[in-house]
Amino acid sequence: MIQVIPSIAIRRGKVVKMRKGDPSSEKAYNENPLDLAKRFESHGIEVVHLVDLDGAEKGSPKNYHVLEAIAGHTDLKIDFTGGICTDGDIGKAYEFGADYITASSIAVTNPELFASWIMSYGREKMTLGADVTDIISKNIAFRGWLNKSEITLFDHLQYFYDRGLKYVKSTDVSRDGVLEGPAFSFYQEIVDQFKDLKVLASGGVRGVDDIKKLNDMGLFGVIFGKAYYEGILKLKDLEQFIVAKN
Repeated sequence: MIQVIPSIAIRRGKVVKMRKGDPSSEKAYNENPLDLAKRFESHGIEVVHLVDLDGAEKGSPKNYHVLEAIAGHTDLKIDFTGGICTDGDIGKAYEFGADYITASSIAVTNPELFASWIMSYGREKMTLGADVTDIISKNIAFRGWLNKSEITLFDHLQYFYDRGLKYVKSTDVSRDGVLEGPAFSFYQEIVDQFKDLKVLASGGVRGVDDIKKLNDMGLFGVIFGKAYYEGILKLKDLEQFIVAKN
C-alpha cells in the first residue's frame, strides 16, 4: 500500500505553497507548522516531508528550529530537505530530529559526495530528489527549481542506482501546486525502468483517486500539499491508505 506523506514547506517562517515552483506565486497559509504536524499525526500519518525553502534558495538549511519543534513534540518521522550540501548539514539535521534526508542540488553539483552519503549514512536514510521542469526533455532542476542542469533524469537515476540508491522523490514541477493531477505516464516510465527503486511521486495530487491510481501503478509513496491546504483533500479521505498499510 502506498505511503501518504504530507508536505510542510517553510519560507520566511510561514507555511507556503507555490505554483510550479515560482516564488512570485507564493501563497501563505494560516497554519502553525507544529499544530499542522500534530493534526497529521492524530489522523494516523507517520511521515511528513519538511521542506526548508529558505535553505533550498540559499544553499544551506535555515529552519532547523521548525524541525526541532516537530521532532520534539510529535512521534512523526521527518524527511527533511532544503539546502543540504555538507556532512555538517546532515549532522545538524539528525541532531535536530530528522529521520531521513532528501537531497537534490548536491546530487547535481557534487554527485560523488551524494553517492558517498548513500554508503556512509545508509540507503534507508537518504532519498534522492530528482525533479524536472519538463517531462519531455527531463532535465534535472535544482536550487529550489530555479536552475536547470544538462543532466537528464534517467542518466541521473542510473548513476545513483548503480551506487546503491533505494529511494527517489521526483516532482514534475509543471504540475506542482496547480491541482491538475500527477504526471502518471512520467512516473510509469520511472517505475518501468527502475523496478527496484522506491519511487515517491510529488506534484499535482488532486484527491483520493489520484492516490489510488499511483498506488495501482506500484509507487512507494506520494507527497501531497496544495490539495490539503485548499480543503480539497481531507485527512479522513486518507484513512483507507493508512489503515490498509497498518
